Amino acid sequence: MDGIINVYKEKGYTSFDVVAKLRRILGQKKIGHTGTLDPDATGVLPICLGKGTKLVEYLTDKDKEYHAHVKLGITTDTLDISGKVTSEHEVSVNESDIIQVAGEFVGDILQTPPMYSAIKVGGKKLYELARKDTTIERAKRPVTIHSLNITDIDLTENVFSMYVCVSKGTYIRSLADDIGKKLGCGACLLELERTRSGTFLMNDALTISEIEDIVNEKGLDELEKSTVKIPELLKIKSVILKNEYDDRVHNGNTITDDMYDSYTYETDKACINTGENDLAVFYSDGTFAAIYRKDEDIYKVLKMFY
Repeated sequence: MDGIINVYKEKGYTSFDVVAKLRRILGQKKIGHTGTLDPDATGVLPICLGKGTKLVEYLTDKDKEYHAHVKLGITTDTLDISGKVTSEHEVSVNESDIIQVAGEFVGDILQTPPMYSAIKVGGKKLYELARKDTTIERAKRPVTIHSLNITDIDLTENVFSMYVCVSKGTYIRSLADDIGKKLGCGACLLELERTRSGTFLMNDALTISEIEDIVNEKGLDELEKSTVKIPELLKIKSVILKNEYDDRVHNGNTITDDMYDSYTYETDKACINTGENDLAVFYSDGTFAAIYRKDEDIYKVLKMFY
């Protein structure tokens, strides 16, 4: 199978677990995920299949939305509730304090990645160092909080909930921790659900068990109906080759403007713009072939698909 399937990752699985389970269910080795979710987190995890893995680098760059629940008054070493408690504080803030402080993080900010993360420093993953009780300085990273809306506050339980839309590389655990610090009482992430990744939405996602049921009961052809085809994601100019130039592209040769006609291929999933001068090239029969990039007066292959 070639394309992208929208998986709903359930609690307890790592992103790599999802990939491993799909390899078994689909009987296919070439599978990759588009951005990790912590084991305790749930939600949207687009998985690239076959030639769709060539789009992983573009899909990981997309904005993501989350529904997060934050516990006030507690800090942990992992920055979420599953970690070891490192401090407890009395919570003496009101609802307006929480709304005001959380709102101050909207925009471009610098964020320190958590020690319990897969980021590499000096060739070692941070979580490997953290498990040895080693803490090192981490460079702050620029991220963007596009929006943050508080949806519920329960001061009897010292919990608040928020929907956030963020850029690639944003850690919601770190955001919760930073809000807690600024409130003066500390905080950690209680629950996290990714509701959107790029144009992939939670309502369209399938759990691993649902995918397995479809394959077992109706076969791979039925599951393929739930996958997004590669060209559906491309937000670049589409062209269709003149018949005599099909073999030229099939062999990966260059093309020029006189070898194709314009072609309409737009979907509501389109979100990847590989480059302003790039072309999504289709064979004369409408089969997607490749992405080409302009180089002066000719186009050269950027990625071949079929």
